[in-house]
Amino acid sequence: MMEAYENIKTRQSFRAFDSRPISKDIMKKIVDIARNSPSYTNSQPWEMAVVSGKQRDELSRELLKLTKRNAPTNPDIPLPKPTDWPEQMEKRLREHGARRLNTIGIERNDRAGREKLRLMNFEFYGAPCAVFLFMDGSLPEWSLFDMGLFAQNLILSAHCFGIGSCVQASVTEYAREIKTFLNIEKDKKLVACISMGYPDKEAKLNTYRSVKKEVDEFMYWYE
Repeated sequence: MMEAYENIKTRQSFRAFDSRPISKDIMKKIVDIARNSPSYTNSQPWEMAVVSGKQRDELSRELLKLTKRNAPTNPDIPLPKPTDWPEQMEKRLREHGARRLNTIGIERNDRAGREKLRLMNFEFYGAPCAVFLFMDGSLPEWSLFDMGLFAQNLILSAHCFGIGSCVQASVTEYAREIKTFLNIEKDKKLVACISMGYPDKEAKLNTYRSVKKEVDEFMYWYE
């Protein structure tokens, strides 16, 4: 097992995976570690569905059909538009997108290339497992913070086992169809989709690393 410091520093989002499956035993070990996450008054709002094998393939096909025909989206948690962010954050979002396209050799005006990249979301980037995180729809906004803590611990725990991940928002835009496919109650909120698998270290998509703010840009010290 790697040290916590190394684990956090070396974690990254992966968007290309090899064909090795994640065993149910390994996934249970990952989740067993993540369940130690803190939550408000120990409410532990997280619920999860792990989709692999034939079910994963079938769900991917259904999602691709929906997005290719521009089916109406229905996210339980609406995705923000770039212009919803403060100016400095919007600038960071645009720079991040441009750098990632440049890394994999897609021009900004290459619509076909950008569309191919977008559709890979709904193929879970080739990952063998798609993990869906849910919480009860009646819970207050604070529970989203707890869900974030659990998601972070889940991907860090997976990283300990050499398993990469990518937290995806776009997939959640088809929340209703995903819940129907998985036979999940309608009153549950789909919070996130996380693609998980063993990373293809040679893939161009995995060579990109996002630029993080320096500590002095966001930490204010009072004494």
